Order: sequence, then structure tokens, then C-alpha cells
Amino acid sequence: MSAIASLFQEAARLAAVFRQAAPARHMPTHDYAASLACFDEPLPAAGTDMLDVIRRLSDGAEPGLHATTGPRFFGWVIGGSHPVGVAADFLTSAWGQNAGNHVVAPAAAAVETIAARWLLDLLKLPAESSVGFVTGATVANFTCLAAARGEMLRQVGWDADAKGLFGAPEITVLIGDDAHTTVFSALQFLGLGHDRVLRLPTDALGRIDPTAFLGALDSVAGPLIAVLQAGQINTGAFDDFGKIIPPLKAKGAWVHVDGAFGLWAQASAKTSHLSRGIEAADSWATDGHKWLQTPYDCGYAIVRNELAHRRAMTIAASYLPLASQGERDPSHYVPELSRRARGFATWAMLKHLGRDGIATLIDQCCASARLMADLLSQQPGIAILNEVALNQLVIRFGADLPSEKGDALTRKAIEKIQADGIIFAGGAKWRGRDVLRLSITNFQTTSEEAELAAQSIIAAFKSVNLR
Repeated sequence: MSAIASLFQEAARLAAVFRQAAPARHMPTHDYAASLACFDEPLPAAGTDMLDVIRRLSDGAEPGLHATTGPRFFGWVIGGSHPVGVAADFLTSAWGQNAGNHVVAPAAAAVETIAARWLLDLLKLPAESSVGFVTGATVANFTCLAAARGEMLRQVGWDADAKGLFGAPEITVLIGDDAHTTVFSALQFLGLGHDRVLRLPTDALGRIDPTAFLGALDSVAGPLIAVLQAGQINTGAFDDFGKIIPPLKAKGAWVHVDGAFGLWAQASAKTSHLSRGIEAADSWATDGHKWLQTPYDCGYAIVRNELAHRRAMTIAASYLPLASQGERDPSHYVPELSRRARGFATWAMLKHLGRDGIATLIDQCCASARLMADLLSQQPGIAILNEVALNQLVIRFGADLPSEKGDALTRKAIEKIQADGIIFAGGAKWRGRDVLRLSITNFQTTSEEAELAAQSIIAAFKSVNLR
């Protein structure tokens, strides 16, 4: 057997051992300091055998890894990296393709073309839209808002790509008060400022108040970008697209939707009512490494106006080949030239699960979230603070206590949950109070796993609730 074959087989063996082992804990046994100690050594003067390097990497890294691929990891909205997507990603690494353009990697560009078509079909978005395969929703939001910035200024006679923003007409940005922090970061990166926005009041679930929105809209003149949300990061709530988008379009606004995980509600008949009207927007950002279960990193920037998308992102140079009629150059839709061929894993997961499989996966996660909410809410002292319409739970311990005591008890319960390691979930602030926040986004989280998780939360709460 060749050295390369032995190396790849050993890497595959180590990967399989890691994935097949039922996680004893959903928390790492090494923190950052311990993990650093595992790798902290001077740069070696001489090289190390290939097999020894891979084994050493595995031995040093695994104690510091979260069981994000396990069925009871609820800390952030993280999918389970399905084995089919991982296997496709293995091949992506082995093939070593740079998906920068359609000539250097024809297969990568072709697979992106088909995967993009399938995504638009699955998510019920306009078929003429363009799709950029990016690192995740952070860069997807940036990419879509770059297209929005350029198009809104172009309509008032300003070429932002050529002239920048010095002296440009002012763009008003309307955004909900509970929008995700990455959207504000994208506005910062684009020179629009994370504080130079008109923040709209939201309701108890983080949805934009339609009445307040209409009042704010009346006062706006000139180029306008509105950022709406599909799936608030804590509650999973959706803005009312049916009420909000039409008056925005009548005003000539560009409407962008941050749908990092919530956009996938479109893929299930049981949840698509939550996102009704979302297809009327101009751009959408979402992730593959959440509900599509692709490995990290994978996200999608989707823009209705393909030309605006390309104007904002195209990287041109004399040595780069030009795309001919009917050819799709991947670099025209993302803010990077050299990049990973993310389309392979996306295509593999869409092909493996199909339309029905993806709907079933989403439904299973949402049903597991509702089951956990039902079980937890039956326990005195535990309150579910959100309507569990999708996959997010906001949990408060000591709900019958004064606010400060409830905060302290919630923090203690979270510490105990993490120390037990049966599940992993983290704390957050919601409406100024401490809460436990759960995201159910893993294809392995069945009703049995959800029940086990709920019971472990209840047990942890009881052990610290010593009133």
C-alpha cells in the first residue's frame, strides 16, 4: 500500500472512530488552556512522519472538541455534519480544487450551478436568483447587502463600486432591534455603520412591530435598505413578511432577509406558514451547515437581481478567464477568489436527502423542540419564554422568583447542566434576564433523545434549586 493510501485510510479510521463513539459527554474535557498545552512546543527543526502527525493531531485535539455531531448538542444553531456531507468534503479536500472560477475547476463550478438551482427550488425562491457559496450567514449577509448598497445607489445615479461612499447619497437602513449581531457587522464592513441605522421596536418574541415599522417608513426618503429576519436567534420568531414587505417595495426599498436557519422553514409544509411572503424580498442569507447538515463552512448568499449581485462581487484581472454565454463563474457571486469548493458537499446532501428527507429532518427537529418544551414546562419553577414555533427554546429557571434570584438560579442551573455533560447548552440574555437557550438542529435529535435531554435539564435544575 502506498504511503498516501495508508495516510488517508488512517485519517478515515480516526474520523470513523470519533463519529461512531457515542459521546460520553457533550462538553470537551479540555478547555482552551489544556488544549494549548497539548500542542505547545517549539517549531520542530526536522519533519515528522505523516502517520505520526495525523495520530498526534487526533490525540491532541479530541479532548478539546465539543460533541457538535452528537444528538444532544444544543449550544448554538449547529447542524450535525451528516456523514454524506463529510464524505463529500473528504473528497473535496483530496481533489484540492480552487473554486475560484469555472476554468480552473469546471466540475466545482458545474456542481454549484446545479446545487444552486436545487436550493432555489427547495426554498421556494425566485428561479432567476443567483447564489453565492460563502462561508456562512455572516458573509452571506455581507454579500447580499453589498449588492443592495450598490443597486440602491446606482438607482440614484451613484456608482459606489467606482467612487466608494465619499460624497454618496445617504442610504437609510431599517432593521429590527433584535436582529442578529452579524447583520450589524456586515453593515459596518460595508461602510454603512452599525449605529447609523433606524432600529425598529420589536415585540416579546423579537419580531418587528408592524405598526411602528409603518410609522418609521413614512419618515424615510431616498435610497432605502430594510433588513428583516427569518428565525430570531433566541426565540426562532419570524417577521411578518406579508405585512412588511409590500409597503417597502412600494417605497422602492431593497428588502434583505437574514434567514440563517429560519429560511429552511420554506422546505417543510409544516413550517412554511411561518415564512409566508418571504419570496417577495430581494435577497436572502442562509446556512448549509445548519439544517442542511453540511460540514463547516458553508453558507448561501441569494440575490434576486443577478446583475446587482455580480456588480458587487466580480473580481476581474487580465489573467483570469472570462465566462461565456451559459457559463457560471463562481467568483462572480462571492467576496473571494481562492476558496473551497463548497458546492460538492451541498450537492451531496441535497442528493442524499432529497426534498422529502429535508422536510422530514426539519419536522423532526421542530417536533423534538416542542416535546422538550412540553416536558420542561410541566416542572414547577421552569418556564418556556417563547412560542416554540420552530426549533428554538428560551428557558427560565426560578420563574416564580424575583428577577435577580431567578437570574442567579438560572446561572447555577446552566453551570450544572454543563458540568453533567449529558447535553450541551449555553446561557444568554433575553429581555435583560438570564436564560438557557436551546437550538435543536441535528438530524440525530429524535424524540427519545429530546426526552433524555429534557429529563437531564430537570434533574440539573432540581439539584441546584435548594429553596
